[in-house]
Amino acid sequence: MSDDVRTPAQIEAEIARRRQGLAETLDELAVRVHPVTIARDAKAKAVSAVDHTVGQAYVAVNRAVGRARSQFVTEQGAPRPERIVPVAVGVVVLVATVAGLSAWRRRR
Repeated sequence: MSDDVRTPAQIEAEIARRRQGLAETLDELAVRVHPVTIARDAKAKAVSAVDHTVGQAYVAVNRAVGRARSQFVTEQGAPRPERIVPVAVGVVVLVATVAGLSAWRRRR
């Protein structure tokens, strides 16, 4: 008998193996297209996208706070009065102006 010739039992075993493989593939496809699976995958993708965006926002805010802090505090952590005082005066003037405008509007 040559290597190319298969017995009926070998052919039947090959058909059974392929049939089993096809059944497993069909089961996997059924799970993939099931609405619950699709919804779960969509939710996971959305959560991942939100987590990624929140992470990027956190890094950006941290960077901005670090830059702002460096404007008002030295590397050693000491305050820089020459930068803090003008900003504080500006804030006081802004609050006083808003309060004055609010009071003026109420009197009218």
